[in-house]
Amino acid sequence: MNANELPRLTAPAPSEPVLWLETPKQLDDWLAAQPAEPLTLDTEFERMSTYYPIPGLVQLGLAAQFRLVDPGVAEASAGFRAALEDVQRPKLLYAVSEDLELFRHWLGIPMQGVIDLQLGVAFAGLGFSMGYAKLVERLFGESLDKTLTRSDWISRPLSDLQQRYAIDDVRFLKPMYDWLQKVLAERGLEHALVEESARFAAGLASQDDPTRHYLKLRGGWPLSAPQQQVLQALVGWRERECHRQDKPRNWVMADPLLLAMAETLPKTLNALSDIQGLASGQVRRHGDTLLALIAKSDAADDVAIEPIAAPLTRDQQGVYQQLKKHCVRAAESADIPIELLAPRKRLEAVVQQRQLSGNPFFEGWRSQILDPVRGAIEALFS
Repeated sequence: MNANELPRLTAPAPSEPVLWLETPKQLDDWLAAQPAEPLTLDTEFERMSTYYPIPGLVQLGLAAQFRLVDPGVAEASAGFRAALEDVQRPKLLYAVSEDLELFRHWLGIPMQGVIDLQLGVAFAGLGFSMGYAKLVERLFGESLDKTLTRSDWISRPLSDLQQRYAIDDVRFLKPMYDWLQKVLAERGLEHALVEESARFAAGLASQDDPTRHYLKLRGGWPLSAPQQQVLQALVGWRERECHRQDKPRNWVMADPLLLAMAETLPKTLNALSDIQGLASGQVRRHGDTLLALIAKSDAADDVAIEPIAAPLTRDQQGVYQQLKKHCVRAAESADIPIELLAPRKRLEAVVQQRQLSGNPFFEGWRSQILDPVRGAIEALFS
């Protein structure tokens, strides 16, 4: 689909003045009044020097009604928590990753029933990762002022401009969703958006496991299994320390330092101090703890750890290029972005595992899109 084929949609006008839900009961009653209506949702938050995002504002929409909610009100609302966890009630968001992280850490809720309309736009053939403001301009002919994106959402009162900006972040979502439902039904992909949104949300939630975060340090793949076990312990410690201090990871201990410790396995404070880039203050504060972790993990008799994915070998690179070629052909035929159908990391995992049977990559909506090239893909691994 190209821009010339897009319709001109109409969004409901915001109320004047902007309306707030000022108590948990008001929020509960407002949500309960239309229990079958999809909930449009966005958040504003601050995250400059903290590990956790600090909630500043919640924006909600039901049909043509829009409301702003202070974080304290949302946190105390049983109805709001229930709505977020209700898998049967669609929650419509645009580019969901940061919002989902906020709700997991702030409210302890892994949201269910999430619909990421940015993914829907990709399924509709309008490109991968299209920005919200650009899409609103194309579909509704309205230009959004994005200069307030990084304004102070914590302090009160919010200005009139901030409040109108915040409402605009949810005002267009329901008509956008209704249009996408029609487009995807015509493409035979009406279930793909729900399926991929749920998969994406579950993948984000799985990243919270501190025992698996070491797998993201791709530079650790050459380490031996015992060294990777030490790295797992060190990265897990850093995650817990970030939680405790509420500080970003690099403020506590940067990845290269943890990799260097896992490689060199220092046994004394002097040896630890020799690691390039490790500040003396970090050695004073954490040295004994780090050495104890290294010694305990290195001394473990049984090493059973999921290895960090290695780069593809030359032969695997050849298979990867052939596999990607077939996936590109399928993506172009279906008019959806290759980045959505076959992300690089998922293709690399298929090549390394050499296992097609039972591989989730070939299930659900992807099975439908890849069916015309399935035979060619299977031949690569026969």
